[in-house]
Amino acid sequence: MKKKYLVTGGAGFVGSCIAKKLLEEGHEIWIIDNLRTGYLANVPKAAVFIQGDCSDQNTIDRLGSTPFDAIFHIAGQSSGEISFENPVYDINSNTVSSLLLLDFAKKTGCLRFIYASTMSVYGDILGQYASEKLPPSPKSFYAVGKLATENYLRIYSETNDISFTALRYFNVYGPGQNLDNMKQGMASIFLSQLFSSEFPSIVVKGSLDRFRDFIFIDDVVDITVSCIDEPQAHNKTINVGTGEKTTVKQLLEVLMVESKIEKPIIVDGNTPGDQFGICAETSVLRSFYKKNLTSIGEGLSLFVKDVLYRQ
Repeated sequence: MKKKYLVTGGAGFVGSCIAKKLLEEGHEIWIIDNLRTGYLANVPKAAVFIQGDCSDQNTIDRLGSTPFDAIFHIAGQSSGEISFENPVYDINSNTVSSLLLLDFAKKTGCLRFIYASTMSVYGDILGQYASEKLPPSPKSFYAVGKLATENYLRIYSETNDISFTALRYFNVYGPGQNLDNMKQGMASIFLSQLFSSEFPSIVVKGSLDRFRDFIFIDDVVDITVSCIDEPQAHNKTINVGTGEKTTVKQLLEVLMVESKIEKPIIVDGNTPGDQFGICAETSVLRSFYKKNLTSIGEGLSLFVKDVLYRQ
């Protein structure tokens, strides 16, 4: 049955892929994006597009009283580093926007709200795997804002009929990722440096032993869309990762092999609020999502091929 969905951040990497997936399934899609880091070319032509900021009430008012079956709030400032540079913009982008959209959902009778949260809410953890049961300990303003929104979602669900899903995305990567943004996306930052003549070396901020859980964009999109009608995803906070650890050193080695480009590596400084290492505990996700996930080797190979095609 054809439904109507709102996707914020639909000109960005993850948001545009979600919008395209929903359109392929035959639904009507509306998109809001301020084009600050997204691109108009990413917006599917079949979607209704509103250029504006979700933290601006005037932008939300342009939706009128349109009844949506679900809201996918993917838009937001997504860099921990940038959140230190401009914490007010960060809280507006990630938290104020969510409150305005939740109020819109309440007024228009939208009962489903899916939110792009982040692994960053965990901060530094003692073990390798981060479970949703762990108490969060944010290290960046970005993570603080995301965690605040998770709590607003919980309270809205308890006081209204709105059912939420907060998806704690781990390191999302893959074809279509913005290589111009050098402050967000570990794999894309290193690929950008590899392919750019402006970088004679790969500059790494922090130890090569740091590790992350990299999850391919197609898997993230499929998981996110599957949450709409999945009973086990309602009113839940869910890790979206693979449960596999990849160090920065391993990531660089694979990228150099796949790109056939070798450059010296320089370790210099660090990033404010950076987590040393984190990997998803995925039992909640795997309780309902049974499909195989893309391996890091296969995913990076597809990512490199996409970059070569775009050049």
